[in-house]
Parts: sequence; structure tokens; C-alpha cells
Amino acid sequence: MGTSAIERRESSTLVALVFRFSDTGGEVMAPTSDELLAALPETFRYSEALGHISERQFRRLRDDGSIIALSRGLYRKSDWLGDEDLIEIAAKAPQATLCLRSALARHELIDDIPAEIDIAIPRGSWTPGTTAPVRWRHFDQGTFDLGRETLGIDDGRSIGLYTAERSIIDAFRLRHLEGADLANEALKRWLRRGGQPSELLALARSFPRALTALRETLEILL
Repeated sequence: MGTSAIERRESSTLVALVFRFSDTGGEVMAPTSDELLAALPETFRYSEALGHISERQFRRLRDDGSIIALSRGLYRKSDWLGDEDLIEIAAKAPQATLCLRSALARHELIDDIPAEIDIAIPRGSWTPGTTAPVRWRHFDQGTFDLGRETLGIDDGRSIGLYTAERSIIDAFRLRHLEGADLANEALKRWLRRGGQPSELLALARSFPRALTALRETLEILL
């Protein structure tokens, strides 16, 4: 364990155990809510919180509204501003990756604001229940990591995000489900922004179901 990890653990332990003496009478005082909150991440699981504060202190923060439940066992500080849906998804599915419409919207390749969040996980993975509106996609394990990057969603958490190129390829690969218009519009915008067809086709070779349609569409557009 590195020095920084030791220091963090010591700091967290001190918050749970420290008692302050008042300047006037030496009266023992418990840590304030602000002091307890300072020891916690912006978002956290119940089990993570107990590594920093006691169960009684946790209940105190929950009861006074200093922390708020995002879903069962997952919490955030009340003043935290972020995407609660993505926090929940990332916490429940470590390999979760924004894909298809959700990824294309992130890359500003479509104007849609999807009602559901398209999330890819490796085929065969357990699909968790969420309060967030998720449309789960099960992608082949052999190509799952191709074009996969990460998107930071708070100080300590991130979620997967497919690149613009991978997202376009997936739109072509699944055009029988998503419709050809989605794939064609995203490709047009990507080209207008200076996308390189050679790079797109190089990645598409790993996805035979998309390659032919993608190549034919590029020939028409170019």
C-alpha cells in the first residue's frame, strides 16, 4: 500500500474516532456533519462509507439529509451535481459502456435525446436491475473492448464510452434494429467533421456484418 493510501485511511479513521474538546469547558464533542462528509467520496456505497465513518454517523447523515440514496446501497452527498443515472449504472455494472444512440448523442452525431440509455455489456454478463432507464445491449466479448474509452462521471468513478467510429459501426451493424437512417445520419455528420474513412474501415474489418453496408454507403457519400 502506498503512502497516499495509508494517509487516506488514517484520515478517514480519525474522522470516525476523533472527539473535539470545546474551548470553554473541555466538553467532549462529536464530529460535525461537515467533518463527516469531508471523509466521504462524492458518491459511494454503504460498505464504502463504513470504511470512513461509523454506522451511527452514517445514519445521522442520512437522517439529516446530508446524504441521499441513489438506489439500494448507493448514496451521494446532497450537494453533489452529476449524472445520477450513470453513477448507478457504473456502480452496478463495472464494464457498462455507453453505445449506439447514447454514445452517438454524446459525440454530437445525432440530435436525439434517447428516452433510454443504451448500455453495452459483454455477452454472458449478469444484467443488473436499475432505477435508471436502461436498454441493455449484449455485445460479443471478443470485440467488446474495440473502440472503448472511459468517461469520467465524478472524482472516483467512470463509465465506458464507445468512440464515434465504433458507435457508427455499431449503428450499421445493428441497422436492422435501429434503422438505416440512424447510421447514415451519424456517418454524414462524422464525415463533415473531418472523419477519415480509412480509419473507420480499418476498425470495421473486425465487424463483418457492418463492413459491406458501411463501404457501400461511403462510396455513395464520397
